This record gives sequence, structure tokens and C-alpha cells, in this order.
Amino acid sequence: MNGRIHSVESFGTVDGPGIRFVIFLQGCPMRCLYCHNPDTWDVRGGQEMSADTLISQFLRNRAFYKGGGITATGGEPMRQLRFLTELFALAKSQGIHTCLDTSGICFDPENTAETDALLAVTDLVMLDIKHIDDDRHRALTGHSNRRILAFAQYLSDKGIPVWIRHVIVPGWTDDADEQRRLGYFIGGLRTLKALDVLPYHTLGRSKYDALALPYPLPDAEPVSAEQAEQAKREILRGVRQRLRESKQ
Repeated sequence: MNGRIHSVESFGTVDGPGIRFVIFLQGCPMRCLYCHNPDTWDVRGGQEMSADTLISQFLRNRAFYKGGGITATGGEPMRQLRFLTELFALAKSQGIHTCLDTSGICFDPENTAETDALLAVTDLVMLDIKHIDDDRHRALTGHSNRRILAFAQYLSDKGIPVWIRHVIVPGWTDDADEQRRLGYFIGGLRTLKALDVLPYHTLGRSKYDALALPYPLPDAEPVSAEQAEQAKREILRGVRQRLRESKQ
């Protein structure tokens, strides 16, 4: 089976534990206002590559990835669920650590068989929760967050390690009350392993220009590392509240 691949990165240091071979899969149903990879939206874009070819690229430099592994991201990698499962199954047959970086938007709570097949060969899920409020999530991404939150809970119930990511976007995800609500939710995930709170940036703006697309947030200023750290503290307050209540 071939997949549609946007690109690969041979030295990923922020896409899971250790040094990662990062595979960007093509196609994404979401239209996040702060997306910095609009060139990955079209599922017909990129180039066709086989799982064998990608694993061979990893194996040529395997010693380089000691303590790391392969991360599938995008776009939205679960848009190509069957190919992704084949890729990860082949990786696991070679003893390679597998990490899925996803929004969870493609999860179907009513039909989990194919998702279960993927999770059987997935070591870690990095789940990007865009917004905890459903209405705000729809305005920010074009989609409800119900499937995403359901996927988070499903991963917890299945015992899959989860690494939550959240981007602080000015005017959208910088409200302290909403941040604590997010923390309260993720505090209920039994397999939560880490939390990354990332600052909004404008590095992808040139891609919109190249694609002749209007940039959705023309007036938004980049968020500082200090602002992101403050947001993380608020989220962790929500986490601690949930944990306290669970012990009562």
C-alpha cells in the first residue's frame, strides 16, 4: 500500500521522545485558523510512497535514532488510517518506537475496529486539543471537538500513553478560565504522560502567500515563551483540581 506523503524530516527533536524520523502525511479535514502547514490540507497532494520505502530510510540511519523512533504527523495522519497502520506495523516488526501526532478528528466512536488495529502498533499518541469549548473549537477549526475529546478518553480507557499538545493563540486560547477547563479535562486521563503548551507563531505565513490564500489571523502577534508558560501553569491548576477531586 502507498500513502500520500508531504515530506519527511530526518532530525525531529520536538515530535516525541528522543530524535525522531518524522513523516508528514498529506490531507487534513480541519481548517485551523493558525495552521502553519496549509500545503498539507489536500489529500491529493504530496507524493506516493510505500511503507517499505519509509522504513528503509529510517533503517539506513537507525543508530542515529537511538532513544527515538518514528513519528507520523501531517496534515492529519489518521486521514490515511490503513496506510498508517501498515507503516506502524512494519516499524514495530523492526523494533521501532512509534508515535502518532494527531488531532483525533478522524476518530469514530461508533466504529473503532480500524482505530484499534492502529493503536495495537502505536507506542505513544501526541494529541493536539485545539480548544476545550465546543463552540469556540468550531469557530477556530471548522469542526466540533466532540470526537477529539472522545478519542482522548478512549486512549485513556485503552491504556495508551497520551502526550497532550495545546497552542496558545491570541484572542482564541489565551483565556485562563478556559485553560483551567482544559486542565480539568486532561486531569481525568489515566495515561497522561506529558503536556506541551506551545506559543502561536507566524512562521507559516509565507506558505499562504505561496498558495495565494489569505492568512486567517493577519493581526495576531506571536506569543512569547513566557505567555505560553503562564498558560501551562493555568492548565496544570485545572489538572491538580481534577486530581484532588478524584481522591475525595
